[in-house]
Amino acid sequence: MSNRSAISAVFAVHGAVAGTFATRVPWIEHRLGLGPTLLGLALLCPSIGAFAGMPMASRLAHRVGGRTATRGLLAAWCAVLALPALAPAPGWLFPAMLLFGVTSGMCDVVMNAHALTLERRLRRSIISGLHGLWCVGSLAAGGVGILAAHAGVDARLHLGTVALALLGAGVLAGRQLFPDRAAPGAPAPRRFALPGRAILAIGAVGFCGTFAEGASADWAAVYLTKVADAGPGLAAASFTIFMSCMAATRLAADRLVGRIGPVTLVRCGGAVAVLGGVLVVTARTPWQGITGFALLGVGVATVVPMVFAAAAATEANAGEGVAGVATITYLSGLTAPAVTGWTAGAFSYPAAFTMITCIVAMITVTAGALRPRTGTAGAGAPSEAASVPASSQGAGRS
Repeated sequence: MSNRSAISAVFAVHGAVAGTFATRVPWIEHRLGLGPTLLGLALLCPSIGAFAGMPMASRLAHRVGGRTATRGLLAAWCAVLALPALAPAPGWLFPAMLLFGVTSGMCDVVMNAHALTLERRLRRSIISGLHGLWCVGSLAAGGVGILAAHAGVDARLHLGTVALALLGAGVLAGRQLFPDRAAPGAPAPRRFALPGRAILAIGAVGFCGTFAEGASADWAAVYLTKVADAGPGLAAASFTIFMSCMAATRLAADRLVGRIGPVTLVRCGGAVAVLGGVLVVTARTPWQGITGFALLGVGVATVVPMVFAAAAATEANAGEGVAGVATITYLSGLTAPAVTGWTAGAFSYPAAFTMITCIVAMITVTAGALRPRTGTAGAGAPSEAASVPASSQGAGRS
């Protein structure tokens, strides 16, 4: 297995853990007798855990090396997958969900930093495709989870079996990751990697993209039901279509990064997302709404990968940069569904997605923050064209 294949498997496994867990939340809710308030608090715990863990991730990677940190944290997250279903009472569920978020967020940071280090070694963009594989892993595992739920399989058995399988896959992939320990004498990252001014500017781009992503993923089905009179099956399919469009765009985007650069790519994506938002706002038939959500997925797909790449190139320590923007994007993903719901309740669903359309329009305005800076310690290249050259420019292979 090559270095590229190994990190690809890591991203797919990470996505599969997330996709698996999402399908069994209703089982956990029913078993523990959770009402909407307690369930909402439980689902908030992973985000709180991620916020707590992310700033410490780069320091861990500096101490033990990116490969070791990625392997250990991925194994921990796979193992933690089984814990929420084993909780005998809500009081046990909350710490399990917090731990789920800590391991998820820290693994997210170190695996992205490791991938971006490999990207610089290969001298071609790979990060967007890796995020695409994350979506593929999530969708595939989610499909298996839906089948298991439909068949009435006990979630403890389902999650435990999947956790073992993914743990094995993660261990095999982790063995093939390349060693990337910090150079002797290199300064350790800050204990808590609070974002600086440059990271805040990059994070603003990510905030806009992740806000639209989170709102669309959570509200697409409801919007189509309430506004476009879609049936339950068609409304439910909108999420799969949205995520599939994101995955396909990410898998194809690395070639475009080398040709037109991250700034132009993200700006074009922002324009596509605005078109999608307009279609959603004006939709009164299901298929126009689904088309709009599909274009929103295409438009925002490359934002997070390009934001992570820009942040890693801005900071001397790639993990510290990734941790900074990851914290911002997690905040966006956490607040987007709630703000969208509040806006829809106060005004209307079209008004809520008018707000989202305005937010994605800001991507085209702020995308310049992703332009590589000459002389930055982590950039590894002096210009946008050179920072992520296409494979046709003589890029190396793992």
